[in-house]
Amino acid sequence: MDSVNQLGRFLRARRAAVTPRQVGLPDDAPRRTPGLKQEEVARLAGLSEGYYARLEQARERYPSDQVLLALAEALRLNPDAARYMRSLVREQGRPAVPDAEVSPHIRRLIEEWEATPALVLGSCLDILAGNALGRALYALALPYGNLVRFTFLDRAAHTFYRDWQTIAEAGVAWLRASAGASAGRSRLAELVEELSADAEFRRLWARFDVRDKASDVKRLHHPLVGDLTLRFHVFDVDGAAGQHLFTYHAEPGSASERTLLRLRELTTAG
Repeated sequence: MDSVNQLGRFLRARRAAVTPRQVGLPDDAPRRTPGLKQEEVARLAGLSEGYYARLEQARERYPSDQVLLALAEALRLNPDAARYMRSLVREQGRPAVPDAEVSPHIRRLIEEWEATPALVLGSCLDILAGNALGRALYALALPYGNLVRFTFLDRAAHTFYRDWQTIAEAGVAWLRASAGASAGRSRLAELVEELSADAEFRRLWARFDVRDKASDVKRLHHPLVGDLTLRFHVFDVDGAAGQHLFTYHAEPGSASERTLLRLRELTTAG
């Protein structure tokens, strides 16, 4: 992973992603590079051009909260990206912390949800645990041990995820959201190095998109039961750094609910 000057790389990538028109600047002259110039970001954030240049060059590594807030506004960062930028500053020098083991209590809890697929995922979307229906739903991904690895390394993922590009972008943005945290940082470096052999992953990783979802919809095509549209919810596991509980639900009375029931019956039958 590009561990040197993460803050500077982030600022350059986000600066390139903002057009002058988005921030009310004239956009009539040709530009050598896309996005905003350093002096434009500095002016929008109320900083000197020299100070902002030092941030991108890692010669100034500990900007204040006020400076980070001004940069978030100037670069039109969403809340997840703004939190990520703050974490890059605050987590500098802190040792990496591995994901915790899934507690027996959580394992027993999700196994009781016989009609609800559930997975416990680590900070880098490693599959740490799952109930019977969750394992059946993501049976194709289990050999990879990680949802993002499955997404980019298995061509079957393009069929399983009916909106593969959206899923791929969301997965990489999730990894970026976890990149500034201590939990899972060493695992992230290993994962990024492996996936960087894929050109599309490299392209998405270089964009520095950051997104941390609590709920969304996934459209899947399961090899045994066919199409499913499921809403998932994400819950942090208290006392377990980096762990997230994912639960999946079909709309009551929908075709997806009936399809999920069929998958449950197949799972119960072995």
